[in-house]
Amino acid sequence: MNVLRIEGGRPLRGSVDIAGSKNAALAILASVPLVDGTVVLTNVPEISDIHIKLNLLRRLGVESEFREGTLFIDTKGLKAAELPEEEVRKIRTGFYMLGPLLMRLGSISLPMPGGCKIGARPVDFHLKGLRALGATIETLSGNYVANSTGVEGTEIYLDAPSAGATQHLLATATLVPGHTVIQNASIEPEVVSLAGFLQSAGAKIEGAGTSTITVTGVEKLTDCRYSVPADRMQAGTYLLAAAITGGDITARGILPEEQTALVNKLREAGFFAEEGNDWVRVWAEGRGRGIRVKTMPYPGFPTDIQQPMAAVLALADGPSSIEETIYESRIGHISELERMGANVRVEGRSTLIEGVKQLQGAVVEASDLRAGAALCLAAFAASGETVIRNVIYIDRGYQDLEKNFTQLGGKIERLSEEEWARQSESVEQK
Repeated sequence: MNVLRIEGGRPLRGSVDIAGSKNAALAILASVPLVDGTVVLTNVPEISDIHIKLNLLRRLGVESEFREGTLFIDTKGLKAAELPEEEVRKIRTGFYMLGPLLMRLGSISLPMPGGCKIGARPVDFHLKGLRALGATIETLSGNYVANSTGVEGTEIYLDAPSAGATQHLLATATLVPGHTVIQNASIEPEVVSLAGFLQSAGAKIEGAGTSTITVTGVEKLTDCRYSVPADRMQAGTYLLAAAITGGDITARGILPEEQTALVNKLREAGFFAEEGNDWVRVWAEGRGRGIRVKTMPYPGFPTDIQQPMAAVLALADGPSSIEETIYESRIGHISELERMGANVRVEGRSTLIEGVKQLQGAVVEASDLRAGAALCLAAFAASGETVIRNVIYIDRGYQDLEKNFTQLGGKIERLSEEEWARQSESVEQK
């Protein structure tokens, strides 16, 4: 296990090239079994979640290799295999392979999903949709056991516009005979990128990015090449780093429209922003002011950015509130921000914040991916040294974190738990 040690109090300034999208890449990898042939993916982030998914695919006979930043995948050896529960539970999108594997292999047994502990994330919409397509799915000893005999296109209505369910059902339907219509579909950018990947392999999809998606099943998906778009959550994190440290950061290689909700809230809080064709710049001239934030499905304020935003508002002038409408337990950062001197509390699904003038360095622990990002931002703004434990969560979603923050002027280093303990003991003895 590693820790991150961050020395705060420096404005972060400069430009950062944003890596490929974690969420888009994972959705694409979950659908790779649909392809019978070779897949070439560029701009895939080399983060722990990606390697976990590739290891699962290798167990299923799918070969893969990173070469000079490009991921080469060969699915010709796809086969049924028993996947270890502990591996599948490390990553929620492992479950998204159920439908694609079902359509290629005819039957499959897959352990129930896991992922970050940020609240209930039931798979009811996924299972209801797969069953509507005609799949037979039973639960047995912690596994979903499914059969595709008799599947055919149909109309599926999602009770809520779940991005995960939309991606799962959209991918599965590409090999289902007939027409499948998904109503109340998610319009998240990751759904659009998944559709683009599947279309590059020969899928027939219309309406991705709208609330109604129509898929016409084809007999086979074949060799394809696709570039994963930039990670909008990583971009948002770096833009928030400019605001919280009183700095000036430009996120490059992104789609500016995907940052609209965040940028508008930052402007409301008294920060400054401008954008170009593929970049967004945020800078601060003094302390921000308190605002109200409410998470919503895209194009609303992203749930994945609310925790880092809480760190920024912890230093704002006046009261703020963040209402979380997507996940009920995305609060692992609250107690750790309090350790750093933040005045923050939870009431129901809302985080109430009274801004303070200064945070202090402390030893804190990441409880999930975005909580870890929030603690990194708080650490760069705090006085003194902060040590963040459970870095494994941060590694799930941020490529080249230390390198990027160092280039922006931050002082950050990674240590093993043992090395940090030895250094701490040595300091105490002195």
